[in-house]
Amino acid sequence: MQQIKKPKKPLIFYYGVGLLIMFVLNAVIFPRYVRNQIEEVDYGTFLTMLEEKQVSMAQMEKDYIYFVDNNEEDPSFYSTIAFNDPELVDRLRTSGCKFGKVKEKEASIFGTILSVVVQVAVFVFIGQLLSRILMKRMGGSMGNAMSFGKSSAKIYVASETGIKFTDVAGEDEAKEQLQEIVDFLHNPDKYQEIGAVMPKGALLVGPPGTGKTLLAKAVAGEAEVPFFSISGSEFVEMFVGMGAAKVRDLFKQANEKAPCIVFIDEIDTIGKKRDSGGMGGNDEREQTLNQLLTEMDGFDGSRGVVILAATNRPETLDPALLRPGRFDRRVPVELPDLAGRENILKVHAKKVKLGDDIDFNAIARAAAGTSGAELANMVNEAALRAVRGGRAYVTQADLEESIEVVIAGYQKKNQVLSDKEKLIVSYHEIGHALVAALQTDSAPVTKITIIPRTSGALGYTMQVEEREHNLMSKEELENKIATYAGGRAAEELIFGSVTTGASNDIEQMTKMARAMITRYGMSEEFGMMALETVNNQYMGGDTSIVCAAETAAAVDEKVSALLKKQYQKAVKLLQEKKQKLHELAKYLYEKETISGEEFMRILKEAPECV
Repeated sequence: MQQIKKPKKPLIFYYGVGLLIMFVLNAVIFPRYVRNQIEEVDYGTFLTMLEEKQVSMAQMEKDYIYFVDNNEEDPSFYSTIAFNDPELVDRLRTSGCKFGKVKEKEASIFGTILSVVVQVAVFVFIGQLLSRILMKRMGGSMGNAMSFGKSSAKIYVASETGIKFTDVAGEDEAKEQLQEIVDFLHNPDKYQEIGAVMPKGALLVGPPGTGKTLLAKAVAGEAEVPFFSISGSEFVEMFVGMGAAKVRDLFKQANEKAPCIVFIDEIDTIGKKRDSGGMGGNDEREQTLNQLLTEMDGFDGSRGVVILAATNRPETLDPALLRPGRFDRRVPVELPDLAGRENILKVHAKKVKLGDDIDFNAIARAAAGTSGAELANMVNEAALRAVRGGRAYVTQADLEESIEVVIAGYQKKNQVLSDKEKLIVSYHEIGHALVAALQTDSAPVTKITIIPRTSGALGYTMQVEEREHNLMSKEELENKIATYAGGRAAEELIFGSVTTGASNDIEQMTKMARAMITRYGMSEEFGMMALETVNNQYMGGDTSIVCAAETAAAVDEKVSALLKKQYQKAVKLLQEKKQKLHELAKYLYEKETISGEEFMRILKEAPECV
């Protein structure tokens, strides 16, 4: 899609033009008419001009002599210091000079007009120009005060380079639902014959970066119709009523260009639930929402005007916005599965040069839980790494490193750990890996490193599932908690002390243990009682307790008991393989980074004699 818009110049450009005009006026034009020109010369120059008969009039005062040259069109005025010269009067008479009062050159009426009126006119013109520019930028597409309320929607038109469904990977279900809208815009007759009415609106919901905006543009690209794109925040104005006016103008333009698609991004900005008490509400936002509801009821869907909207927070939207007849269809745009991630990687990899060793399936498995935007970033990071390495193409190692960059940050090459800290981190990471490997139903270890990252991690252990994992059993969750506890258990077992390095592990294992009891019903005491609710599902999933204080205290006790049990399990597993713990930690200390194959090879080897 190609956006139609005019380039904007910064305000400093107009200030610069104004200053340049004033400089030219004052430096070139005004001096010819305004400036008083009395040039002081030495007495010798004065005598020379007398001898050459270039002085037309002179005036003698106590200390100075003022004289004028004989240029009648534009005479020049001079002054010189008077000396005691008895022959001066004779010389003046001989040269034909007249005696009289020499006045300074005065500004003419025309010069006064230039110096005052013209400069004021220039300032007024620049002020008017800047005020119009400022008003236009404050009010979207407003050119003057009478254009308040005009929609600032960006209008795209169909073009050969438009986005198509083939440019969107990993969201097959969403594309299937939206394909029906495209078919209706192309062939409305077959739907009208049977009496079917196209949904007036479709709401795209999902986490950030999953491609909601891209899908909306792909619908317009496939349908080859005009595409109006506007953010919900652009309706919010500081003047009451302006947001509602923008909504009216947007739908007016859409009806004029039907069939077309109107896309409202981040609709939760104006579509939040209205206050029931009538106190502390935002009148402007509510008026805008009411106008949007009215317009969606008022327009004729059979004309081919389709409303698409996207949000990360569907639970905050007003119920009136979601009822049938407005946003009839809700299209989930979730995080891609394994096949989706692989397809997304292939789509973005078309833009870069690849080596022969690329395994997209392995990269997709390692990047579990990432969004389409993050996968695109991984491909770009891999290309940047290849350039830094002086290679002409991207290798498998570049893509694998890019996963770690997106997840854990860049390597901190300037941070040097002391020998003691490096040894502690080695045992900590091997503790995680060893506990994971010694348990059943645990994801295989693929990489262990003790190189610090910009995210703050001093090292990490990477586990990659061999297949897509959608459900987790109670035993698998307990194994993950024990794996998280493996780092702290190794520190205490070997050094008899603990460090701050397990802070993130403790946070993750506590969150998982609490979810087992409060949300997953995996405790005998509470059974299948829901004690916690998840808020903002697509924006981090914050939770809130929904139980009595006594129950919450009992939950804390159960969580603590579960964590202690799994910690003791990790200690026991490491105690049984203590010799391998020493051997693997020593190897990691020397290599700093080892692969899962190296780890398993050493683990399966016969123990060294100590």
